[in-house]
Parts: sequence; C-alpha cells; structure tokens
Amino acid sequence: MFKIGEVAQRLALNPQTLYFYERIGLIPAPQRTDAGYRLFSQQDVDRLAFITRAKSLGLSLDEIRSILALKDGKSLTCQDVHDRLVIKLDQIETQIQQLQRLHDELRPLIQECRSNFDPAHPDKVCVVLEKYPAPL
Repeated sequence: MFKIGEVAQRLALNPQTLYFYERIGLIPAPQRTDAGYRLFSQQDVDRLAFITRAKSLGLSLDEIRSILALKDGKSLTCQDVHDRLVIKLDQIETQIQQLQRLHDELRPLIQECRSNFDPAHPDKVCVVLEKYPAPL
C-alpha cells in the first residue's frame, strides 16, 4: 500500500490531482488508515498510471472515463480503443489545421509591425491590427 505522497511522486502528479480524480470518480475511494490517511493499492497506482498516460495522449477526462468504464466492465476491445483514438486524431488534425491558418495569418502582421517599427519613436501607436478585417 502506498501513501498519497508516494503515489504522487511516483507518477509525477500533484496530490491535489489525486484528490480531484477521486472526487470526480475516475478512481475509487482508496482505503484509509485509522488516522484517515489514504492508502493506494498497486491496482490504484496502475489505474492512475493509465489515466496519466491517456491524458498525455490528449484524451480528455470524459474520454478517459468512458474507456475506464469499458475497462472496468471487462469489455474494452481493440475496436473501442481504435475508434476513440481515430476520433482523437481527427480532432488533433483539425486543431493543427486551425493553428496553421492562425500562424499564416500572424506571420504577415508581425512582418508589417517590424517594417513599421521606428526606434526613434517607440511610443508610436500601431495600427496594423486595424488594417486587416477579421476572417469570416
């Protein structure tokens, strides 16, 4: 059995994160000592490691909760994991496209700021953002 500090250190998590995961039901309430300290089993640590890994892959807590429900019911199939990961990959690709458009929009604005910057007048008001209409 592991105390919360040991688990937090082992998984590089803040102890508050463990309390939060318990509060929202991602992990079951751990056993407690007579003094009320939480004690985590190896199974609890493994579950937390799974949650940590899933979060590092970009899965939301709701997505992780859904996977854990299937896992707890012993009905988590490769197809389930595949389908969820494909959806996550599609979301990430959409975000990348949105960020690339933003990047492409910001680059000329930055260049125009550089070309308009006058070191002799550093307090000059910049109107670069006012020149360009918002994209539709």
